[in-house]
Formats: sequence, structure tokens, C-alpha cells
Amino acid sequence: MTSKQQSLVVGVDVGGTFTDLFVLDEASGTARIVKVPSTRGEEARGFMNGVARVADSAAAIATIVHGTTVGTNALLERKVARTGIITTRGFRDVLEMRRRDRPQTWGLRGSFTPVVPRDLRREVDERVLADGTLHTEVDLDQVRAEARALRDAGCDAVCVFFINTYANPENERRAVEAVRELWPNAHVTSASEVLPEIREFERCSTATLNASLQPVVGGYLERLESDLRAQGFGGELLVVQSNGGVMSRQTASDLPVRTALSGPAAGVIACAAIARAAGYPNAITGDMGGTSFDVSLVADGEAALAAQTAIEFGMVIRSPMIQIETIGAGGGSIASVDASGMLQVGPESAGSIPGPACYGRGNMRPTVTDANVLLGRIAADRPLGGGLLAALDAEKSRQAIEEHVARPLGLDVHAAAEAILTVANARMAGAIRLVSIERGHDPRRFAYMPFGGGGALHVCAMMREVGVGTGIVPRYPGVTSALGCVIADMRHDAVQTINRPLTEVDVADLQRRIDELAAACQRRLDSAGVRFDAVREVIALDMLYAGQTHTLPVELPDARSKPLTVDSIRSAFEAAYAAAFGRVLDGIPIRVMNLRYARIGVRPKFDLAVLAPEGKGSVAPLGTQRVFHEGSWHDAVRYARLELPVGTRIDGPAILEQPDTTVWLEPGFHAEVDAHGNLLVRLS
Repeated sequence: MTSKQQSLVVGVDVGGTFTDLFVLDEASGTARIVKVPSTRGEEARGFMNGVARVADSAAAIATIVHGTTVGTNALLERKVARTGIITTRGFRDVLEMRRRDRPQTWGLRGSFTPVVPRDLRREVDERVLADGTLHTEVDLDQVRAEARALRDAGCDAVCVFFINTYANPENERRAVEAVRELWPNAHVTSASEVLPEIREFERCSTATLNASLQPVVGGYLERLESDLRAQGFGGELLVVQSNGGVMSRQTASDLPVRTALSGPAAGVIACAAIARAAGYPNAITGDMGGTSFDVSLVADGEAALAAQTAIEFGMVIRSPMIQIETIGAGGGSIASVDASGMLQVGPESAGSIPGPACYGRGNMRPTVTDANVLLGRIAADRPLGGGLLAALDAEKSRQAIEEHVARPLGLDVHAAAEAILTVANARMAGAIRLVSIERGHDPRRFAYMPFGGGGALHVCAMMREVGVGTGIVPRYPGVTSALGCVIADMRHDAVQTINRPLTEVDVADLQRRIDELAAACQRRLDSAGVRFDAVREVIALDMLYAGQTHTLPVELPDARSKPLTVDSIRSAFEAAYAAAFGRVLDGIPIRVMNLRYARIGVRPKFDLAVLAPEGKGSVAPLGTQRVFHEGSWHDAVRYARLELPVGTRIDGPAILEQPDTTVWLEPGFHAEVDAHGNLLVRLS
């Protein structure tokens, strides 16, 4: 990096329970992990506590890469800034009408509260037609009057959203300029700057959520950076984006909507790199934390990207994001018997405070963690999180399961605990099928990679349920997202609507637009002040047959090496369509909807072998532990997982312990330590 003193690269992932830090010393080629309790509502404090344990002074750190859930939590809890919208006359209700959808399919009623109430959505006279023709010039006096009215109504942020700006942004550009001149802070969002793409609801929703997050995320990151500078930090603060790349602190403050799934995305990036290094380019990742289970698919070494996502019903963000399916099935998910006598697990969670019953903090409803404690998979007398949580109270787990599950179902308490895990495992296996089978992938061709604090307890159960042949437990499952922060490249995505029949596309104009997007993304890369080993680009078109609604992304890998032609674009589309749907539609005209561009600054990589155990290590068991599995008790041998040398084979039943997780190896399974320190789990 910069000097011998500044050789540390630190990845920081702030979770609900713990703040995890992965510390890479580039000078010595060593890595270590730091875990501190999170401070809910004051995430910066937990962050700074962790940084204080990394080195004597923050001056020793060259780069900090942060995966943040501040934006996601603000949206889910509706704790966003008071925001106003200035829009084209007649279009103030786009945000509320959405796509004429509803929260539940059945029933006569559905309620939805938009992020911006109707009285803060103001209209002005202006109009651009769909082909880009200027129909009515914007009335700037009206714009200024409405901006002042929104400011006086207590708005912290404002979004200017005019119709058809993807075709011609001139009216919106002038209006935004006028608003920025009189707005008291920098929180003014232009919809065409955030998303110059066709479809007004998606553009309006994305830009409005961006505006409402600017004061929250921008304020948090500015406080964080000034705290770090006060501690002597002189390096770069980077932030992970939902697309799995990183961006500068300034870009994250301008475009906070791109941090929506920042933390989980970093974990998937780490899993993709670890699985590739272990020789498994196809992997399904499962991040099991305290509240949720996040599943994603990595095919041919690359994480799958989605064009848009809904954070919650009606909160649509159209920005490239790693495809992550989330269900409420974490360690803290509460088990209950419903009115029909069915056992349910989740989505309600006990979280970290008060936490599962065994934490002894007042909650007496049983959770997945309580079931694991009662069945002996987590030893109650040994603290969790590397000593951050004191010993657990197994008796409270027994009481909670007895009262809320065993008695209502007429089961023995251990059978009831196993039933809780069976239901939780079935729900998690359903999420894995959702990202694999339902998208045309055979899960048997993939390795399964659990991470997060709870994932490794269920690795054998997931392999049994889904039919996966190999499980990969990374060396530090609980801090995988923090490791991903260190691995992730810098990436910027851009989009521009074309909306023409393929036969009418001006190829020279298309090439010029690619060059413009490349230059804009390169400026973003340059602004971060970080060294890259290489710069890559991805060029793609969203295309469809005339009459279709949904587009198909078509990559153009030869767009730079060979001149683009209408014929080369057609053959690329037909190849992509045949791969997705098994056929092409002859004789139907083809449309080009959008041009997509991504510029990737490849950051220096470290050899994942630095994670491997050093020296001879120890295969000596720590003792045995009684574990209840499939209706009977087993003596499971206990091992210190991080002490096991490369090449060690352990046969189940066994418990492998480490500060950030516990691995439960069922009877009939075995695990081997590979050259990178991963545990490769297989059926014996």
C-alpha cells in the first residue's frame, strides 16, 4: 500500500449482534479476526471499538472497507429523512400507484404507506415526450416556489423526478440546478442522475429512496470518517455496494441507495473467492445470522446479479444487486405452535437483545439456538463469540421448549427440540431450492457453503435435505462478510435507455454512448484514490422480442475488440435467449431497451492460503459431548477446529469449536481440512 507503517487492510461488517473485523497485514502476509459487540442504533461506536483493537493507532491502517446495513435498517424500520418530491404535473401519485400490485394476493383490502406522504409530493409545469422532444419548458419559478414550500415543511432531502428524462434530461437538469441553489444542504437527488432508465415507477422509487437515505447514510459515514481521522487514520474509507463492488465514501454518500444489501453482498463475494480457490466454481452460499438466512448462488465463479430488488413491498430499488433470497430463519428465530396445532419457526426473532431463552435476558420463548443448546450441539458451559457472550443457561432452553412446543404437541422435550430444527432446516432448504432449482440449476452440481455464526451447525442437514455432495465451511465463517470487504473489487454500474427496434439502432451512436459511460465510471474509480491491478469492463444490452414485457441481459464481450454490427448484436441475443429458454422465436422483430455498463477496478488480491493453519497444529480431542440426533444420544468427539493441521480427516459424530461458530458433524459424514484451512464436508 503506502508505507511499511500503513500495511493493514481492514474489512468491517456491522451485524445485529457482533461487529466483525478481518485484518490483513500486507507486509507480513498474515491475517487475523477481531469481534466486538455491536451497539444497536449507534453502529459507529461498535465500529470504533473494533478499530481500536486492530492496532495501537488508526494511523497503521491503509484502507478500511465497510459493509454497512445502516441503509437497509433505515428502510425496513422507516427511519429515513423527511423527503419531498418535485415532479411533472399529473404524476404525483406514481410512487403510490406502483405497478398496480398489492401486498397480499388474496383479500379485498391492502394497505401501503409510501415513503413520501402525498402533501410532500409537489407538481410543476413541464413535459418531455417519450421520444425526447421538449413539449413544455420547465417553469423554474414554480420549481423554486415548491422547493421553498418543501423546505419550510421541514424536509431534509428532496428528489426531482420528471417524466421521460431517460430520453432527454434537460428540463430536470435545469430544475435540479435551481433547487440546489436554494436548498440548505447537499441532499438534492436528480432521478435522471441516479437512474436514466425507462419505467417511471422504478426510476421514481429508486431516486426517492436515494434522497431519503442521503441524510441517514451520508451523516453516518461522515461521522465515521471524522472519528477515524481524529484517531490518526490517514487512509481511504471505502464502502461495499449491493453489486458486490466497493465505492468511495463520497460516492456512497451521493448514492446511498447502492448500499441497500451491502453486508450480505460482501459475504457472497468472499464465498465466491474461497470456493474458487478450493476448486469449486459452483457454490450455493447460506448466511445464517441471528435473525435471517440469506441464500445466494455462485455459478462459474461469479455471483448472480439481479437488475432490481424490493427491500419490502413497494420499496423497489432498480440497481444491480447480488441476488440474495432472505427468509426469517436465524439462530434467534422463535418457535411456536399456531392455532391449528402446526409448529412454526420464524419469521419473528429474539434478536441479540433479549436474545434466545438460554441468554438469560428475560425472553422465555424458544428459539433455534435453544434447540441446538438443549440437544448438545452448542455446549452451554462454553461461551459464544470468542468469550463475548457468557456461558448459556441450558435449563432455560429446556423450560422454554417444554412450555411452548413439547406440551402443546404432546412430545418429549428432546423430540420437540429436534422438531424445531427439522422445521427450520426445511425452510432453509426451501430457500436453497429457490435460488437453484427454480432458476434452472441442479443443486447436486454445486457445493454448499454455510457462513455466519449459525450456518455450520446445520451444514450436514442442508446437504441431506438438498442433495448437495460437498459442504465447504470457510476457516472463519462468522467473519466471512468482513473478509469479503477486503476481497471485493471496486465497481461502478451505469445504464442508459435506447428503446429502439434492433434494425434502427445506430451502432456508431451506441459506441459513443459506451465511451461516455466508460469515462463517467472511470472518474468514479479515480476519485477513490486506490491502486488497481487492472481495470475490467462489462458491456451488455437489455433486449426482448417485440410484444414482450421482460428484458433479457445480453453481454457483448467483443464490443471493444471487434466493430459492433446489428448482426453481431442479433446473434448474441439469440444465443442468450436460446440458453435461457431453449429456443428462439423466428420472424419476430427484436428490440434493444437499455445499454448497461460496468467498470471494475481490480484491487490487489491476497493469497487465501494465508488463512491456512500454520505449523503442525493438534488433532488431539478436547473431550466428548453428548449430542441428541435422530431420536438417540451420541458421544460426539470435540476438537479445536482452528488447531487442526492441513489434511486432517475427522469422522462424525463430532463437534468442531472455534470462537465465531460451532460445526456439527453428523454421524455418517466426515470432514477434511484443505490447503486454505476450509473444512470440506462429505458423506462417508
